[in-house]
Amino acid sequence: MVDLKYIGHSAFEFKNGDKAVLVDPLVSINPKYNWHEQPITDILLTHAHGDHLGEAIEIAKEKDIEITAVAELAGYCAEQGAKTKSVGLGAWIKYSWGRAIFLPAFHSSALPDGRYGGSAASILFDIDDVRIFHAGDTCLTGEMKTIRELYAPQIALLPVGGNYTMDVEHAAMAARWLGVRSVIPMHYGTFPEIQADLERFAKLISFGNTSCQILNPEEIKS
Repeated sequence: MVDLKYIGHSAFEFKNGDKAVLVDPLVSINPKYNWHEQPITDILLTHAHGDHLGEAIEIAKEKDIEITAVAELAGYCAEQGAKTKSVGLGAWIKYSWGRAIFLPAFHSSALPDGRYGGSAASILFDIDDVRIFHAGDTCLTGEMKTIRELYAPQIALLPVGGNYTMDVEHAAMAARWLGVRSVIPMHYGTFPEIQADLERFAKLISFGNTSCQILNPEEIKS
């Protein structure tokens, strides 16, 4: 059984038994999430921007675990002293908690020092027969139709804040193209530029059997 926690912004924890994975761990955004006490075994990053890299390097070094990221970003994390797994897009990667595949996202990616951060990615997780699609930062793209056909995700974590990513209208179409049963909106409200009307988003995706689950990071239990 997968336990999913929304930490805030685009940061999530997926727990399977006594193992947990962090995605885009900007954990400093939520003082209620105590990562020191969590059984984190891996960190996966969609791209290099600071609001997604977050505290990944600090966590990886303290817990002596790997950061999985595209080659350029993995190389930067290694330069900072973290253990890394360098990957590209399009192949399953096995872990103790399940498996994941890095897939396309349409977005920029720059390292903290200004260097090119490699391809931005989305990530599809397969954990205990539950398939969760973390879209990363992206616009609406026809790749989502291919993801539905090949991987049939059940849950989608979609950016809805607009300006830098999809807005609520385009994210609602993404949910339709992905064919998921449940959508969790993310990447909104953190900055003035990415405010979102979540009530409107919920109405836009109220088709078929798709539900919108708005998770409040302030209610997280560490």
